[in-house]
Amino acid sequence: MNSRLRVIAMSLLLPVLLAGCWSSKEIEDLALYAGAALDVGMEDETERVLEAKAAKYPRKKKLTATVQIVPVRTVGGKSSKQGGPPHMPYNNISGTGDSILEIFRQFSIRLDQPIIGHHLKVIVVSAELLKEQPIENVMDFLLRDNDIRPSTMVFVSQGPAKDTLVSEANNSVPAFHIMGMIRNRSRTSKVMAPVTLNNIDGLTYAKKSFALQNLVTANGEVEFSGAGIIKGSSGHWVGTLNQMDAEALTWLRNEGSAGVIKAEVRDEPLTYEIKEMKSKISSKVKGDDIEFDVSIKADGRIIEIWDSAAGAASPFTTEETTAVVQKQIEKIMNAFANKLQKKYQADVAGFGDRFAIEHPALWKKVKDNWDEVFSRSKINFTYDVKISEYGSFVEE
Repeated sequence: MNSRLRVIAMSLLLPVLLAGCWSSKEIEDLALYAGAALDVGMEDETERVLEAKAAKYPRKKKLTATVQIVPVRTVGGKSSKQGGPPHMPYNNISGTGDSILEIFRQFSIRLDQPIIGHHLKVIVVSAELLKEQPIENVMDFLLRDNDIRPSTMVFVSQGPAKDTLVSEANNSVPAFHIMGMIRNRSRTSKVMAPVTLNNIDGLTYAKKSFALQNLVTANGEVEFSGAGIIKGSSGHWVGTLNQMDAEALTWLRNEGSAGVIKAEVRDEPLTYEIKEMKSKISSKVKGDDIEFDVSIKADGRIIEIWDSAAGAASPFTTEETTAVVQKQIEKIMNAFANKLQKKYQADVAGFGDRFAIEHPALWKKVKDNWDEVFSRSKINFTYDVKISEYGSFVEE
C-alpha cells in the first residue's frame, strides 16, 4: 500500500517538475552575443557624442570591447520583414574602458535588453592590444564568467579586431562565419586547430608560449592568414607566422593531414596534394646540449603539373619528382624552425611537452626558461615522402 502511494505521489509531482524553470528568462527578452572583439582603447563616434553630453563615468581607456548581438529572428531562423531595405542579421556595439565587465554593464544603459554570453562562439583580440596588455589580463573576465563556455574559440587579428565582426553580406553573421571556417581543416593545413578559452587558461597559467590563428580583413572579407605568437614569459604578442609557417606548425603537432605542397620544375609549378602527413618528435641529451629528432612522413599524389616534361609518362621519374617535393617540404620546415628559435625564441610547436615526458627530471630544471633553452637546441629533420599516384591522366 505504501509503495502504491509513493508511485501516485511521484506521478502527481512530475507535471510540476516538467513545467519549466521558475527563474527562466524568455529568449525574446535577451540580447545574445555570438562574437566579441577586443582592441586598443579608442572611442567610436557614438561614444564621443554621448560623453560630450555628460554620459561619463570613471575609467581609463585601455581597451575597446565590441560584441556582436544576434537578433532573435536570426537565432530562430526567421527572416526579416518582407519589403523595404535588407537588414543585417546582427548588431555590433562597442564600449571603451578598463574593465570588460563594466563595459558590458554600460551596454545595459544603451540597449533595451541585457546581453548574455551563453552562445558566444568566437573571441578576436587585436595584436596591437596584446602588445600593450598581457593576454592573461585581457582574458581574465572571460575566463571567470560562468555565462561564457570554455569551448569558445580565441583568435588574434592583424588590424582592428572589431573589423573581423563586420560583413557586407546581408545574410551572414561574421561570428558564425569565422566559426564555420574551422571546418576547412579537412582541406588545408593552413587552418589550425582552434585554441579555446580552456586552452588559454592552461597555457597562461603554465607560462607557455603558444600560437593563435591570425585573422586579416579586406573589403568586408575575413581570412585565416598564419598565426600570432604569444610569448609565455610575458603574455604579449611578439610576432606573426606566415601561412607556410602555420602549415608547418600543424604538421609538427599532428593536427592536420590535408593541403598542398607547391614546388617548381624548370620555373613551372608542380603541385603535390597531401593525403596523409605524420610527424614524430623525440629528444636526447648530450652533455649540456639538447637535441630533437623530428621525422616527417608524407603520402600524397601529384595533382597538377605545368611542365609537360615532368609528367608521369615522361623521363622525369617518380624519384626525381619525390626529391622535388621533399626539398620544398624541407625548405618550409627549416624556415619555420629558424623563426621559432632565432627570431622569436618561442616554442609553440610542443617540443617542450615531448621533452618533459622523456626527461622529467631535467625538465624541472629548465622549464622556467624553456623558450631560451629551446632556442639553443638542435633540431634534426628526417623525411619520408611518398607519391602514391599521379591523378587521372591520358597517355598519348
